[in-house]
This record gives sequence, C-alpha cells and structure tokens, in this order.
Amino acid sequence: MSEKLPSGGIDLSPDEIEALPARWSSCWTPSEVAQRLAGISTPWCVAAGWALDLFRGTQTRAHGDIEIAIPAASFPEVRHRFPGYVFDTVGSGRIWEDATPEVLAAVHQTWLRDPATGSYLLDVFREPHEGGTWICRRDERIRLPYSDIVHHTQDGIPYLAPELVLLFKAKHARRKDQTDFEATFPRMTSAQRETLAELLARVHPGHPWIAGL
Repeated sequence: MSEKLPSGGIDLSPDEIEALPARWSSCWTPSEVAQRLAGISTPWCVAAGWALDLFRGTQTRAHGDIEIAIPAASFPEVRHRFPGYVFDTVGSGRIWEDATPEVLAAVHQTWLRDPATGSYLLDVFREPHEGGTWICRRDERIRLPYSDIVHHTQDGIPYLAPELVLLFKAKHARRKDQTDFEATFPRMTSAQRETLAELLARVHPGHPWIAGL
C-alpha cells in the first residue's frame, strides 16, 4: 500500500468536512460490528478510541465513528459481508466513492456508506501484513503476530492492544488522545507500558508520554 494518492477523487469542501460528523452519527457500535462479522475467517479488531474503551471495560466518552483494522489482503472477505453498501476510500481531505482496485491499493482507509442515506457506518483500516504478521504503517520494522495484538472482551469482541492504539494516537496527541492516554496507561500491565515506551522511542523519539510510562 503506497499511500501515494491516486488520481481522481473528490476534494471535500469546508462545508462537506463540517457535515461529516452528522454523516457518521448513525455509525455502528462495536457489538453491532461484531455481529455483522461473526464467523469471518480473517483476523480483525476494533481500533482507535473504541478499542481503548473495550480494554477498560466501559465507554468513557462519545465516539464520532468506529474503526476496525484488518489485513489488507482480506478486504474482499470483509466487503462481501456488506451487500447493498458502498466502500469509499479517503485520504488527505479527498474521497474516492465506490473505490476502484487502483485506489484501494494506494490508500489504507475505507469508509462504509449506506447509499440510501449517505450515512457512514464503519471505517475499515486495511493494514500491511505478511501472512499472519501485522506490519506497522508508521514503521515497517515493527512486526507482530495478529495472535499477539488482537485481544478480546469477555463477550468476544476483538480489539487492538492498547499499547498499539496509543502508539498511533501519539502522532497528533489531540486533546482526546491525551485524555485517552491518561485514562488508559494506569490500567496497562508493566509489560504493556514498557512496550509502549519502546515503540514511542522508536517511532516518536522524545515524545512526552515516554516520561509518564
């Protein structure tokens, strides 16, 4: 996956960007996503803010959307689960509606859209991998088996390991990311905190979260 933006697509206007939260207001919950993906063979997991709430065992804040991560090669299997819906690809303020294979190969983020309403329901991250080994988009030297990075709630919802969620949040460290970090790291094991500190030192040297770990 190159992340070099392909041709075409639609540049979102400021008004369209402002309207996105409303288009995401009907997005699914983790349990609804798990129901729709029940029995699928590919590894998948809830990512981003929802993953941290699943790790903590309670919803701590409102979420404007819901993201899952899957191996990129498994996208056709996931796509097959949603007949009647459309996948748009997004990147750098641009949307490619009903994305072609060329666009899918270039950009990793994919929004599931209900064509009847225009609402977005699910954000699918198509991640680089080698077989059953996940490869970090931020640093391809970071490679871990899916069996190590996908955890599960008591009722079986898979979610990304918190140390990896926080690694991705560390890049921008928005207010909600800082809040997520402060609410999460005290619940992490010493091994998880140590892993996060090592990953931050590699990907974001000198990051202020390192001292807190």
